[in-house]
Amino acid sequence: MHVDLFTLYLIIIGTLLASACLTYWEHRTHPGRSTSLRLLAAGFATLAAGCSIALYRAALPGVLGSALSNLVILGGYLLVLNAVAALNGRLYRAGSLGLLGVMALIWAGAGYSGQNLVWTYVSAFPIALVSGLTAWELLRCKALRPLLPLRIAVAVTGLHALLYLGRSFILPWWVARDGPAAQMLASNITMYEGVLYSIVLPMTLLKLVREETHGQLLRESQTDYLTRLGNRRWFFEQGQRLIDGGRGREPLAVLAFDLDQFKSINDRYGHQTGDLVLKSFADIARGVLGPAVLLARIGGEEFAAVLAGNDARRAVALGEDVARRFAETLSSRVDSLGIPATVSIGLAQYEHDAPALAQGLSTADQALYRAKALGGNRLEVAQLAAPMAAD
Repeated sequence: MHVDLFTLYLIIIGTLLASACLTYWEHRTHPGRSTSLRLLAAGFATLAAGCSIALYRAALPGVLGSALSNLVILGGYLLVLNAVAALNGRLYRAGSLGLLGVMALIWAGAGYSGQNLVWTYVSAFPIALVSGLTAWELLRCKALRPLLPLRIAVAVTGLHALLYLGRSFILPWWVARDGPAAQMLASNITMYEGVLYSIVLPMTLLKLVREETHGQLLRESQTDYLTRLGNRRWFFEQGQRLIDGGRGREPLAVLAFDLDQFKSINDRYGHQTGDLVLKSFADIARGVLGPAVLLARIGGEEFAAVLAGNDARRAVALGEDVARRFAETLSSRVDSLGIPATVSIGLAQYEHDAPALAQGLSTADQALYRAKALGGNRLEVAQLAAPMAAD
């Protein structure tokens, strides 16, 4: 089925305006990406305006119609580029104004007699350049790199750049060889691709921002607000996954931590200082255990960790190092109050037959109660699991 260029222009204008409205509507829902979404909305609306002018450019005097349409369309692409760059905390203000200025001078120099040459070939190159930069900025966005929509957006902008690059450098040769038929075919290809671009890119970028926000909300739901460690739910989900993945292949260990006399610290120094003690312990434990160990605050002054492989073999040494550093450094980290805060630790170790995490933590808790009964500020190994020699 053949669709004439006028109808294709109308489809592109309609989809771009709809995308602009949807994108602007979303900017309040994603405050962290509000700047990008507002720039995207402005970019899509500007592209729609440029396409609208292009429909009636012949009705404007001299070169004005073609020049104005091209500059407005280029401005829309530049707004989209800046919206994507804003995802990385960057903007191309000076470069955008400079490129628009250069194109304005080219149009002024071309005059009426050269407008078809500029419209058909020359004006495609800056669009290719801006689309290529847009794809590059998307690739540079580390925060969004794990998300599938990013790859689709890169593919769409990259294809768009290649198409317009071809209009600048391949189309002149093609037209010279095959005549006006090549020009008409290229125009149709450009318009059909423009329809896809106007639909796929806005929807993909919106999906990208939504998935990022969803991921952030999910992480917040699994993170303890005070210590920024994982919370109880995260610990049991990730810990069981780790145990299931390593069962029968590598040793595992569960550490249970409980700050000694924490209620008396709150009563004597206040809850604000108690919060500082909790954050101090979280920092020290994370520093000693390392980022590979699953460490979480599972309630009040209680923390837990799951260690696998080499870390599990060194669990006794690591746990004792946490207790020692916490007792030694706390006074200097909490406003020099000299708080005598310590931690009791229970350890359950498994060579090949680790049970479910709930059972492993229960076993570690039994050793923890023994550590507290012996005066605290110490690590005890559960008797129900055979201990492994520390490195």
